[in-house]
Amino acid sequence: MQVKSRHHLRSDDIDAIREALAEGLGVDIEGDAFELVELADSAFDIVLVDGEPLVFYTDDEPFLTVRGANETDPDSGTVTVDAGAISFVSNGADVMRPGIVEADSDIDEGDLVAIAEETHGKVLAIGRAIVDGEEMIGEEGKVVESIHHVGDELYEFDI
Repeated sequence: MQVKSRHHLRSDDIDAIREALAEGLGVDIEGDAFELVELADSAFDIVLVDGEPLVFYTDDEPFLTVRGANETDPDSGTVTVDAGAISFVSNGADVMRPGIVEADSDIDEGDLVAIAEETHGKVLAIGRAIVDGEEMIGEEGKVVESIHHVGDELYEFDI
């Protein structure tokens, strides 16, 4: 991932990130320094919070990275998968209904979601909901499109 530009965010931009994450995930992101890293070869831009890549932008929407979600433990906007789905989700596979054990009923189609495993609650991936949260549990079909997962370039990003 090639860095195109890097600059500190203004307080109103930081407030917008904090509000979006509080509303969508029920988390309060704390930090003294928020720095936007624009990438030349990626669909994402990253926000470093005190030097850590905890937030990213996709389609001009801020959301937690996998690292950020594991540091802040979201209260909402999460989908939980069973042990059988862990290896697939960790490798970037989309999430299928049979692997889901729980989904936040407030998730709307098109929302970004954190995908966690049921045993330890660790977030494995970030995806975009293809259906509402109430429709995620079932027998067949893809319900979350994976966009960022453990071990991908965004997860491994380091300045």
